[in-house]
Amino acid sequence: MSNNVPKLFGSLVFNDKVMKERLPKETYRAIQHSIKSGTPLSGETANIVAGAMKDWAIEKGATHYTHWFQPMTGITAEKHDSFLTPVSDGEVIMNFSGKELIKGEPDASSFPSGGIRATFEARGYTAWDPSSYAFIKNGALCIPTAFMSYTGEVLDKKTPLLRSMNVLGKQAARVLKLFGKNVTVDTTVGPEQEYFLIDRDTYERRKDLVITGRTLLGARPPKGQELEDHYFGNIKPRVMAFMQDLDRELWKFGIYAKTRHNEVAPAQHELAPIFCSVNISTDHNQLTMEIMKKVAEEHGLCCLLHEKPFAGVNGSGKHNNWSMSTSEGENLLNPGKSPESNFQFLLFLTAVIEAVDRHQDLLRLSVASAGNDHRLGANEAPPAILSIYLGDELTSILDSIAEGKPYSKRGGVKFKTGVDSIPLFTQDTTDRNRTSPFAFTGNKFEFRMLGSAVNISCPNVMINTAVAEALCAFADRLEKSKNFEEDVVKLIKESYREHKRIVFNGNNYTKEWEDEAEKRGLLNLKSTPDALCRYDREENIALFEKFKIYTAAEIRAREEILLENYSKVLNIEALTMIDMVGKQILPAVFAYSSDLAEGIVHKQACNVSARAESDLLKKITNLSDAAYDALNRLSDTVVEAKGVLDFKAAAFFYRDNVLPAMQELRTHCDALEMLVESDYWPIPTYCDLLFY
Repeated sequence: MSNNVPKLFGSLVFNDKVMKERLPKETYRAIQHSIKSGTPLSGETANIVAGAMKDWAIEKGATHYTHWFQPMTGITAEKHDSFLTPVSDGEVIMNFSGKELIKGEPDASSFPSGGIRATFEARGYTAWDPSSYAFIKNGALCIPTAFMSYTGEVLDKKTPLLRSMNVLGKQAARVLKLFGKNVTVDTTVGPEQEYFLIDRDTYERRKDLVITGRTLLGARPPKGQELEDHYFGNIKPRVMAFMQDLDRELWKFGIYAKTRHNEVAPAQHELAPIFCSVNISTDHNQLTMEIMKKVAEEHGLCCLLHEKPFAGVNGSGKHNNWSMSTSEGENLLNPGKSPESNFQFLLFLTAVIEAVDRHQDLLRLSVASAGNDHRLGANEAPPAILSIYLGDELTSILDSIAEGKPYSKRGGVKFKTGVDSIPLFTQDTTDRNRTSPFAFTGNKFEFRMLGSAVNISCPNVMINTAVAEALCAFADRLEKSKNFEEDVVKLIKESYREHKRIVFNGNNYTKEWEDEAEKRGLLNLKSTPDALCRYDREENIALFEKFKIYTAAEIRAREEILLENYSKVLNIEALTMIDMVGKQILPAVFAYSSDLAEGIVHKQACNVSARAESDLLKKITNLSDAAYDALNRLSDTVVEAKGVLDFKAAAFFYRDNVLPAMQELRTHCDALEMLVESDYWPIPTYCDLLFY
């Protein structure tokens, strides 16, 4: 197997190697120029590319093609058309034109549009993105595309991302030109993907998992993650078989799957890829999540990508490792051996600090969802407060610049283990902080607030655009400079002084930090409605319109789509909970209570004590009465929620009324689970789910 990996890698992708082999030199050069410059291909060139794609795909067993796009649902969409074209005498040929490659026409009114498209305004367009390679999946040639309405409004995740990459690249190039470098700049990302694996048969017996992706009921097991024995622990053979097959499948699609291991919670795991361009990385991550579920099913498992599928144990995140790289291969966030004198690095670092401080709300709302609200702030994820971890060394360097004091460099210290046979190595000059939402980790920033199910486009649009704004202001100022070196230092000093409040190297989980953050004036947007309602603030509209990422209408549409999605998710969860409690939990409790009461009668007839059974029956009866009352209150609250028509008001109503009613009902049901005999309990427990 290991000897075949290079041959296997990218075997289902119409990548650069395949294009070199199959396209005429002029056509290959044209498509490379189109990718690098952003200029469109001619119709003639598109026809040649389409023909080569079709021939390659058919050789790989494909019979159909599809424009593969990412609507505002957050997942991918595809409509398959066959290569078949009828000719005379009832015969067919396999055909695929440049027009079909470049443009498709899916229904734009059936996807979330936030009012941009009505049902009678159905036309929309998908447009080929040549910067992301086509690939073969399930017998179809998948062509990555953008998606927009007939009137030009953006209806997808990819288009704003491509725009933000372009804007950041231009502004970064302006700054680098002042340092004597004529290069292009790309943003790179490596998204670490956390997930749970559980037995599929057990999963299918839980209506809440099947419908909502998380457990709405469930008492904590006797053992959770408190022994910390699962993290990096020995991987079970069944899980290892899944991971091996998953790697093989991902490699076929050219996905740089690199690292696999057990995570902290029981049945939780992680996959980490190698960095690549954020556009390709986004496409790869969407594919990764789809392939994870498919491979898990082949192994009799179910892959859960919900941010918090189990209460009381860690949820799953997706760490977005973000950086900027030049066409010469230089990582702009690499401090080098002497960061204190690397003013290019310090200037770009300061731009990121300023961007995160100015646009805390945009970064926070980019990760907001009903599922992620259960995770953020718990002791496995960052809090809802944005802050940046720089580490002691970089913080000291920037503090010294801000204060006009010399920096005392700490030399490399040899790490001593006390064991003679272990080689010495140099200790890093700074620690790492896993509680930070936005942490510098050596040569990149790790945005840790993302939930495991999120499409990474939106968070990266926010980072790219915010940093582009800072770099644009820096370039505007420095392009007028008379003394560049002095003015760079002065700019770093002023920007850092103004925005250093966002830097925090301590424990983000403490109440003390929450209080300190409030004193600093940092935002604490604890829930999804709190965050999303800041989308259409004047400052945010001005930012996106300045750089032509979104129009005001597109921003307001996204706010409406996401807030309505929040309400819909909670409504579905509440209805699922009502169904489970009314049709499964309470009938099981009543059956057990009845049998318990019958046993008490028999024992009393024999003049034998039934005190334990009687006490248990009283507890169960009190709890079942409380659960019944809570069930009715939740049902009434859901009906009331339906009457709240304004999408913003509805989101807050679900947060303030439906969620607490669900929690109250769950509390009683989870207490009943601890008392009712296991043979009577109608659904698999946390022990069944997590320890298979």
